[in-house]
Amino acid sequence: MTNEQATAASLPGCGHEHIQGHEHESNVPSFRTEDLIVRADIMAKTKELAEMLYTAEEVQQFRRAEQQINGNERIQGLIAQIKKKQKELVAFQNTFKNAEMVAKIEKEIDELQDELDGIPIIGEFQQSQADINYLLQTVVSIIRDTVATKINMEDVEQEAPENCD
Repeated sequence: MTNEQATAASLPGCGHEHIQGHEHESNVPSFRTEDLIVRADIMAKTKELAEMLYTAEEVQQFRRAEQQINGNERIQGLIAQIKKKQKELVAFQNTFKNAEMVAKIEKEIDELQDELDGIPIIGEFQQSQADINYLLQTVVSIIRDTVATKINMEDVEQEAPENCD
């Protein structure tokens, strides 16, 4: 049982009809996220949109760059060295409390990171990540704005007086 379920189970009425500490002031029902079930048609369109996004050039570029990075021994070696240095850094920060070694290891990590960042495919990979993030944020923004506009239009239609005499 999750903490939310445990909290809800301990509340009168099992917590489904109200939010803890708030009385109903309107007829608008409130729902806990885990109680919501997405309509099948919305899920189907969401999956269709996900497939369309997967075939987008930004995602394909990301996948190509990722494959090249995974198959490149030099890049994988640099990544492994950086991870090792990061573990050393944590040990010298927390266990040994050695500021001098921390500074030395941070400098080594920066040098390794600079070398890694100097490899063209790494730049392409990072750019493709940024492009995908922008694409996804744009899609979410369009959905959010469209729903908000429709909600506002419905509010205006409901508030409009029937007789303008």
